Amino acid sequence: MSTIYRRFGILLAGLACLSGCESGGHFSLFGYTTQPTFDCNIRTIYVPIAQNSTYMRGIEQDLTRAVEAQLRLSPYRVTSDRNRADTELEMKIVNNRKSTINLTQLGEARDVELGLNVEVVWRDLRPGHTGDILSNPKRFDPKLLPLPGEAPATAPAPVPLLVTPTATYIPELGGSTLSANQKAVNRAARQIVNMMEVWR
Repeated sequence: MSTIYRRFGILLAGLACLSGCESGGHFSLFGYTTQPTFDCNIRTIYVPIAQNSTYMRGIEQDLTRAVEAQLRLSPYRVTSDRNRADTELEMKIVNNRKSTINLTQLGEARDVELGLNVEVVWRDLRPGHTGDILSNPKRFDPKLLPLPGEAPATAPAPVPLLVTPTATYIPELGGSTLSANQKAVNRAARQIVNMMEVWR
């Protein structure tokens, strides 16, 4: 009698394992999966120095370094040669704002918030995918045939995504604009790399 239960248990466990297998060799069960969150076809990324249209100079270097550091934690590898890269990540700092949240009784800043606005465009440079903007919500398919009477489809213009990290500091406790800017830059870098999971 116990051998029947044992065989039934083994059969049930085998069926549960088979029901969780996917065609890509990954395991999926109850909404959880072992499939990677990043695109496995992309291996290298070229990250040029971010453009800066704000009054703060040098913040573009900090942003580029922070994004490269975050990319090293992902499966992607940063390359310095655009011709050898699979993709390119373009960034532009378009706004740097500072606002006082709370004042002391003497009218001095007690709590200050800093914010950045960074436009991001992720381009595909692989052969056969040229013109594809990975960060656009709708991908370009060059193999798509136009309807009769329509002009052939062209690659869409890149739509930059806006990343808006913020950071606060308290001058009375030794906080400074520099430390808050560094916090905002690090948050922007994390948001940019985390958004690459969604763009696959």
